[in-house]
Amino acid sequence: MRARIAAVVWSLVILVLGYFAMVSLTGLVLGLWARRNSAIWASPIIPALVQAAAGILIYGALTWLVGVKAMRMPAAELGWVGGRPAVMGFGRGFGLAFGLGLASLLLGLPAGSAWAQDGGAFGAYLGRVAILTLVLLPPALMEELAFRGAAVATMARGIGRGPAVLVTAVCFSAAHRANPEVTMLALGNIALAGVFLGATFFARGGLWTATGAHLGWNLALAASAASVSGLPFAIPWIDFRPGSPAWVTGGSFGPEGGLLATVVLTVGAVIALRWRHFQEGV
Repeated sequence: MRARIAAVVWSLVILVLGYFAMVSLTGLVLGLWARRNSAIWASPIIPALVQAAAGILIYGALTWLVGVKAMRMPAAELGWVGGRPAVMGFGRGFGLAFGLGLASLLLGLPAGSAWAQDGGAFGAYLGRVAILTLVLLPPALMEELAFRGAAVATMARGIGRGPAVLVTAVCFSAAHRANPEVTMLALGNIALAGVFLGATFFARGGLWTATGAHLGWNLALAASAASVSGLPFAIPWIDFRPGSPAWVTGGSFGPEGGLLATVVLTVGAVIALRWRHFQEGV
């Protein structure tokens, strides 16, 4: 019993201490940078990348300190799978989540969701998508290190995988509570996304499968000119207009704010739960 309690406590240390350390380090770096160049605030990209870098550093260190040193967990249990399984897992997670993201938008067409050309060049669109892929990857890895990775693996030792995935999914949702135009339905869907990502973490490929899935979902929405958890992305060549009612399509918050995302994320979680565990063969 003591070992189980210790596992849960260590998991909470990763989640809570990691969050405050990341926020503090991000604020320090941006504050020092802004003294020399206040233009960093002109775009949200630089602050987001600084936060991602700080989070990867902090949560990577906590993974080693807590998961490896304190809990003596093997790398595979922490989701650090290498070689072919990592590459295949990343691709499988990305492909599934990208398809789910597109499905959440396409299902909104009967409700009035629509795309229109905005006059930009298709080449500019492809270039922007390539840049978005590079910009969205570090935050995806950071959030998987924070909410899956050592946090969910350690908690799973104490209360089991299912409850651990649910608890970290709720924490994942709570971390998005300040996003623009967030609603209770949106927070519920983000928690459901946390369940889906937790299922991909325990699948073949571990942390890299979850990171691929996280990137795939976000990129599918951003490349379609839709908002991602309330955050809009300017995309040349196309514009996206969400249909109504917003509680179905998600409205300006993006698909995660509507019931259509509830459906596709549930389907995604069921599919991921049927994948092989990362300690099993391909």
